[in-house]
Order: sequence, then structure tokens, then C-alpha cells
Amino acid sequence: MKYKLVIFDFDGTLADSFPWFLRMVNTVAAKYQFKRVEEEEVQALRSLSALQLVRHLGIPLWKMPMIAHHVRQLMMKEQKEIACFEGVDQLLSQLSEAGVLLALVTSNSYANVREVLGADNLALMTYIECDVSLFGKRSRYRKILKQSGVRPMEALCIGDEIRDIEAATQELIPFGAVSWGYTHIEALQARSPAEVFARVDEIAGRIIESA
Repeated sequence: MKYKLVIFDFDGTLADSFPWFLRMVNTVAAKYQFKRVEEEEVQALRSLSALQLVRHLGIPLWKMPMIAHHVRQLMMKEQKEIACFEGVDQLLSQLSEAGVLLALVTSNSYANVREVLGADNLALMTYIECDVSLFGKRSRYRKILKQSGVRPMEALCIGDEIRDIEAATQELIPFGAVSWGYTHIEALQARSPAEVFARVDEIAGRIIESA
């Protein structure tokens, strides 16, 4: 197989949390005094990087840890409203059965991940990194590579955000962009990902069958 290790993002990649995020974001904006997200600007904002979005909303970087913690707490109370994308269970089991090492790197909490992903799916993950800071994924990718002994080019990061592909690129890890997440696929394609996935059920076949 071309990829021995697959490192997944969670929100927008495995978990369909974007509709929930849109419902609660302006409540958080009022609490932490940043700009509201208006319905007519949502699609344009989905082409921005995390840093561009933070700047657009007028959020000081020092507030981000507090906001992230608050969002995780809100999700904990409303976990039942969020589910995995259809096909995720089969995807993870197929990759695991084929001998692919699985990892998860997310800014979300372990409690939220466990509730939404499920204990059985989480047990398939050899490496789990939760509560990662907004721009802290690169160091977690490096940590997983070191622990696994897998070379960067033998791993694949799969995610839906520009910060994901930037962090992967910095560690020389190929990136698989998904079309169903927070960021418009065109914005991810502009950064030349190694793989582009239009459907969840494409992922396992392409990885397992790759030479």
C-alpha cells in the first residue's frame, strides 16, 4: 500500500458538525464579543483559512483558547445532534482490517470524539491527539510519525481545512482533501493536495488498492 498510516481530522471530516456550528456560532459571538456570521456570507467564509477567518471576525488570538474550550463544552451538551458522516464506520473498519495504522488529530475534546465516533471506532485508532490548539496540528503530526516509525511520504493526512493541509505540508506528509467539510473543496485544491475525495466511500478503496 502507498500509505501505511492515515491521520484523520474529526470535525467536518468524520463528524458532520458544520450545521451544528452554524447554529451556535452567533451565540458564541455575543458572549465573546466578535463579529456575527451572517447567513449571506457563510459560503464566502468557507474559502478562508483559519487565520483569515479569525481576522475577519475580529477575534484576538489570545481569546481563541477560551472560545475553543467554550465551543467544546457546548458540543458536549448537544452531542446527540451530531453524527458521523454516512460510511465512516465502514471506512475505519476496512482500513484497519487492511493493516493501515489509523490516527486522529483534532481540536475537539476526547469526550466529544468518543461520544460521536463511538467506542468501537475510537478503538481502531492507534494514535489519538485531542484538544489540539488552532495552529498546533503540525507538532502532533510530527509526534505521531515519530511514535509510529512511518516516514512522512508513507502517511496521509485527511482533512477539510486549510490549516490541516498547511500543517501536513510543513511535515512533508501528503494530504487528502475531502469535499464535504467546513472548507470549500476548491480552496483546498488550490493548495495541491495529493488526493481529493468526493465521497467517504472512495477513501478506503483508493488507499488499500494503491500500489
